[in-house]
Amino acid sequence: MLSAESLTRARTPSGRISYAHIDRKIDGISYERFEIPNLIELQLDSFAWFVEKGLRDLFDEISPIKDFTGKVMELAFLDYEFGDPKYSEEECRTKDLTFSKPLYINVELLIKETGEIQRQRVYMGDYPWMTDQGTFVINGAERVVVSQLVRSPGVYYSETEDPASGRMLFSAKVIPNRGAWLEFETNNKDQLWVKVDRKRKIAATTLLRAVGYEENDAIAALFSPVDTDLEHPFIAATLDKDLTHTQAEALIEVYKKLRPGDPPTGDNARQLVESLFFNFRRYDLGRVGRYKFNKKLDPVAERLGIELPREGRTITREDIAAIVGQLIECDRGLHLKDDIDHLGNRRIRANGELIQNAFRIGLLRMERVVRERMTIQELDKATPNALINIRPVVAAMKEFFGGSQLSQFMDQTNPLAELTSKRRLSALGPGGLSRERAGFDVRDVHH
Repeated sequence: MLSAESLTRARTPSGRISYAHIDRKIDGISYERFEIPNLIELQLDSFAWFVEKGLRDLFDEISPIKDFTGKVMELAFLDYEFGDPKYSEEECRTKDLTFSKPLYINVELLIKETGEIQRQRVYMGDYPWMTDQGTFVINGAERVVVSQLVRSPGVYYSETEDPASGRMLFSAKVIPNRGAWLEFETNNKDQLWVKVDRKRKIAATTLLRAVGYEENDAIAALFSPVDTDLEHPFIAATLDKDLTHTQAEALIEVYKKLRPGDPPTGDNARQLVESLFFNFRRYDLGRVGRYKFNKKLDPVAERLGIELPREGRTITREDIAAIVGQLIECDRGLHLKDDIDHLGNRRIRANGELIQNAFRIGLLRMERVVRERMTIQELDKATPNALINIRPVVAAMKEFFGGSQLSQFMDQTNPLAELTSKRRLSALGPGGLSRERAGFDVRDVHH
C-alpha cells in the first residue's frame, strides 16, 4: 500500500506541494525514491532558448539595416537584455494585466559621410514573459502556446502513374523552412522539369546552368554515374529540350518564367536567382532541413563526386545536382518514395520557435520603417531612437498571443487538464494544416 507517510513532500516557491520522491514497498521489497520528470520541460526550455539564442539570431538577421542607397547610414543591433516586470504574476491575474518584461537593446548608428558613430540604449517594448508554470498571463487570463507539429524541411520524393503510358513518373519537392519551393518532376519523354515557387515549368538543366553548371558536356559528365539507363537517358533528353547554352541565357530564361512581363537584364536575373536561393534572409532550410538534406542526399552526392555543405542553411548548386541525381535513381528503382505524412518526416515547433517567427514578422516590418525614415531624416538630427519605431514589433507579438490558433486559453478544469494543455501538439496554425485541407491521408496511421 502507498501511504501518505511514504511521500516526501516539498513546497515549491509558488506555494504548491511537489511530490518529488516516492518510496514504495511491494511484497516486502523496498523501492526507494525515483525522480519525477519535469513534464513541462519542453515549454520552459524552448522559451529560455528564445530569450538567449532565438532573439539574438533575429537581430543578427536584420543587422545592419542600411538605407536604400547603402551609402548614407546604417543601424546595427548589439547586445540586449530584459528588465524587471512592472507587476507580479499575481497582480496581473487580479488586475487583468499582461505579465511582461521590457526589452532594451544597445543600438549603433553609423553616419557614413562623416564617420560619426552614435550609440544608444533603445527601449523595444514590453513582451509577455513565461511563468514558472509554463504559461503566459495575457490580460489577466492564463494562456498556453501549444507546440505545433509541422512538415519537416527537406526533400521528398513521390510517384504517380502516367494515365497515357502507364509508366510511373517521379517528382521531388524541396520544402525549406523559409523561402521558395522547388518541385522537380519527370515526364514520359524522359525529360526533367522544375517549377520554382509553383510558377511555370523550366527544364531542370536550365536551372543547373543558371546556378553554375554551364557546359552541356560538364552536365552530362556530372550525372553519368547515375544516368546509366540507355532506354531512358534523362540528361540527354532534357538537354535536347533546353533552349539555353550559357549561364547568362539560363538566368534570363529563369527570370522570364518567374517575372513574366518584366524586361529581363543580366544583372536583374542574377540578383533574382541569388536572392531566391542563396540569400539567408530570403531562404532558410533550418538546421533540421540541412541535417535531413545531408542524411538523404549524401549517398547520391558521393556517387556524383560532389560534397554537400555540413553547416550552410541555404540551398547550394551541389544540393540541386544531388536532388536531380536521386530523382533519376528513383526511375531506376534505387530509391523508394517518401510518405510525407509519416511522423518521421514531421517535427515539433515548440513555443520558442513560434514566438521567434512572430517576432521576425514584426522586425521585418520595423526594418522597412527604419529604411524609409533613413531617406527622409536629416543627418544632424538622426539618432537610433528617432529611426526605430517599435509599434510593428509590439503589434505582431500582440496579434500572436491574442489571436493565433496556437495561443490558447489554458484548461483549468483540474491539474491534469492543465498539464495536458501545456503538452498538447497541434497540426493547425501558420505553416501547418487547416481543417479543410486535413484529409484522410494526414489523419491515417503511418508506419
